[in-house]
Amino acid sequence: MISVEDWALIRRLVADGVPQRQVARDLRIGRSTVARAVASDAPPKYERKGTSTSFEPFEARVRALLEEHPEMPATVIAERVSWDGSITWFRDNVRRLRPQHRRPDPADRLIWAPGDAAQCDLWFPPQKIPLEDGTKSLLPVLVMTAAHSRFTVGRMLPTRRTEDLLLGSWDLIRQLGRVPRRLIWDNESGIGRGGRLAEGVPAFTGTLATRIVQLKPNDPESKGIVERRNGFFETSFMPGRQFASPADFNAQFTDWLQHANSRMVRTIKARPVDLIGADRADMLPLPPVVLHLGWRNQLRLGRDYYVRVDTSDYSVNPTAIGRTVDVTADLDRVRVRLDGRAVAEHDRVWARGMTITDPNHVEEAARLRRQFQQPRSVPASDGLARDLADYDRAFGLDGVSA
Repeated sequence: MISVEDWALIRRLVADGVPQRQVARDLRIGRSTVARAVASDAPPKYERKGTSTSFEPFEARVRALLEEHPEMPATVIAERVSWDGSITWFRDNVRRLRPQHRRPDPADRLIWAPGDAAQCDLWFPPQKIPLEDGTKSLLPVLVMTAAHSRFTVGRMLPTRRTEDLLLGSWDLIRQLGRVPRRLIWDNESGIGRGGRLAEGVPAFTGTLATRIVQLKPNDPESKGIVERRNGFFETSFMPGRQFASPADFNAQFTDWLQHANSRMVRTIKARPVDLIGADRADMLPLPPVVLHLGWRNQLRLGRDYYVRVDTSDYSVNPTAIGRTVDVTADLDRVRVRLDGRAVAEHDRVWARGMTITDPNHVEEAARLRRQFQQPRSVPASDGLARDLADYDRAFGLDGVSA
């Protein structure tokens, strides 16, 4: 076989008018070789003859298994076909064959109408945030992106429980100023799984007149807008930043999002801040009623005079001991009421397992304890006591011996 350089030289000489016999003589090659080079449309290519491998006798059975079970592990296939050679060599061949038997899953281009949908997701920043007890923790950030305009809002939450997810969602919807007609979620347990919404979520969506769309597994394209934003946060917001607390994170994040929403988005060739007006125009109005969201509980206050919200305990005025109190909490405050009267109010802590005590509650408990431990005084006689002999005389028993 001649080289590519000789092939090119032969074709050039013949094209210049040199006879093929002279080209063969000058280059000292056969005339048939010159003729084949002139007749060929492509440069010569070395092709190695196929050789039989140890995998070939098993290939048909491997293909049959992959046809029925495209994701079957190579080790299981090796066991089914009784392979006793190198598992690495077997894996390489299965890896080569597997794409030919996978069922294609096409993803259509999605068009998002104004006001139609907002994509929701939890982003976990790759940096631990300092908490009240001196520890640090990775905390979730709820992110909501209007699908048409790509306008994004977000805030850090203390937990991914339903109560906090709904509180965070309502806060972000108020930042948008209107209600998207659909809120698109994956199978986040605090929102719902398997087509069933978590407790409290139907009431939330019903009050807003919106609906939750839960995506099926392996459907990243339907929520790709907000997930790409999460990657953008890690490369553009996080580098070089330090945070003193969750409140400091939220302040920095909110300020940065104002600039991010003013940047050109390549895929839509527009700035989110310029399109959010059209998005809002087709969204639903905010509800006229007050949403009762957050942590809510009703219990009889024990002698310990503490109530628990999430994993932390908060003191209550001990005068409420033994009575039924209403406990409510949002992302910032914990409140306890007795017959509509406040008997405790604390800043909510995000650390786990803390005990929050109001010194006034401790003083009141000490006063009540002293009062309880003091013996009750016996009241002095008021002169109204009656002689028992009067009853004997009244019943004619006077002078009768027992």
